[in-house]
Amino acid sequence: MTLDKQRVISMIATALRMMIGVSIYAMGIRWFYVPASMISGGITGISMMINYITQWPIGVMITIMNIPIFIVGWKKLGLKNILFSFVGMLMFSAALDIFSLFEVTVTDDPVLSAIYGGVICGIGSGIFYTSGSTSGGVDVIARILRIKYPYINFGTLLLYMDAVILFGYALIFKRFDVALYSCIAVYCSSRLIDLILYGMSQSKMCHIISEHSEEIQAEIVKSLHRGVTLIKGTGAYSGQEKQVLLCVVKRQQIVEIRRIIKNIDQKAFVIVTDARDVFGKGFENINAN
Repeated sequence: MTLDKQRVISMIATALRMMIGVSIYAMGIRWFYVPASMISGGITGISMMINYITQWPIGVMITIMNIPIFIVGWKKLGLKNILFSFVGMLMFSAALDIFSLFEVTVTDDPVLSAIYGGVICGIGSGIFYTSGSTSGGVDVIARILRIKYPYINFGTLLLYMDAVILFGYALIFKRFDVALYSCIAVYCSSRLIDLILYGMSQSKMCHIISEHSEEIQAEIVKSLHRGVTLIKGTGAYSGQEKQVLLCVVKRQQIVEIRRIIKNIDQKAFVIVTDARDVFGKGFENINAN
């Protein structure tokens, strides 16, 4: 198979993954959240609040509010880093408004709506994120803020922004009970996203064997701020000496590790294993009880 054919197949597979992901995500929003008057986090949550007041389409509102965010993101992050997310945002917005044409209420129980809606949205988002895209909004804002505040965890930034939106919903609509149900839904969704993207383990240990080990090592240290240990090895078949990179990262950084390796050396040999207990700088305190 030629390289061009492989690239086309890869693009088609990515597009299918994005479509399946946004469809499941939109189904969770329209068929579970909306009937219970719940909201999700991010720009989607703000759009849902506007929809509850004005009945304006959620997808249209997401697109309108994302335009200035993507313009700023283009200037701060570059077109290459933002274009894929822009396409993903448009697909998600379209899916939301398409699913609004089908009036479906799966359950009238708000607890069931929160739990199952959160699970379904998490599954859809997780599949969607595996394509390398995002639905824009606070994801882009968090990436921009990370430029100025690199010491703040990406997930922590998203959590803070979602919390502000949910708190604002409770104050504006005086629906504190529904806001609490929304918190349950957002939590369930985030857990499923983590499970799909990163698995069960909190940390991952990577062994990387590559002809471009120095470039990979430098990029990991620069981008992820993680230490890398060089281990001298010898290939049993070739007899050649090689450098093996040993690196332990948080599970949410595995996607970024794969991107770094893919961009530098697609022929690299990578082993990723679970690291249940990791003590030291950037991980758990060895003196903790």
